[in-house]
Amino acid sequence: MFQPRYPITTERLLLRPFTPADLDAVHAYESRPDVARYLYWEPRDRDSSRTFLDKKITRTAVREEGDALDLAVTLPRTGDVIGSVLLIWTSKQHRQGEIGYILHPDHHGHGYAAEAARAMLHLGFTGLGLHRITGRLDARNTASARVLEKLRMRREATLIDNEYVKGEWASEAIYAILDTEWTAQAP
Repeated sequence: MFQPRYPITTERLLLRPFTPADLDAVHAYESRPDVARYLYWEPRDRDSSRTFLDKKITRTAVREEGDALDLAVTLPRTGDVIGSVLLIWTSKQHRQGEIGYILHPDHHGHGYAAEAARAMLHLGFTGLGLHRITGRLDARNTASARVLEKLRMRREATLIDNEYVKGEWASEAIYAILDTEWTAQAP
C-alpha cells in the first residue's frame, strides 16, 4: 500500500485529501461549462458534485491497480481549494499510471496545474515505483497540453475521432514520461 504523508507541500501549494467541507469550492468549478468543456461530463449540479466529492474523499491511498490519489489543490495562505489533482495506478504489471488535474479558471495562468501535477509525477515515480506515467486529454485542449509539455512529457499519439463524447467525435492526445526521463530532470 502507498499512502503519502499529507499535506503534500509544493513551492506555492498544499495538496491534501478532500473533505465534505470542500463541496462549495468543488461545485464552484465543476458547475462551469468552460471547465467541463473537454471532460467526459457536463457541468455538474450541486448534488452531482456532492456525489463525486464523496468518492474523492476516499481516494487517499493506493492499494491495488485501479486505485487513485485524488487530492484538493489549495492555496496555503488562505486554505482555498482551487482545483484537484489525480494520480491513477493503471497497471501493476507494466508499472504504469496516469495523472490528471482540474483548476478553477480564476487560477489559470499561474503555473499551479503544472506544479500540482509535478508533485503527482514525483509520487508516482518515487512512491509507487512506476515506470511510465501518461496524461490523456481532448486534443483540442491546448492549455492542458501546455501543462504536460511544461512537465517535459512527450506527445506520443493523437487518436483521431476515437471517442464519441457529448454528441460529437473527439480526438485524444496522449502524453507520457518514463521514470528514467523523470530522474534525468531532477536537479
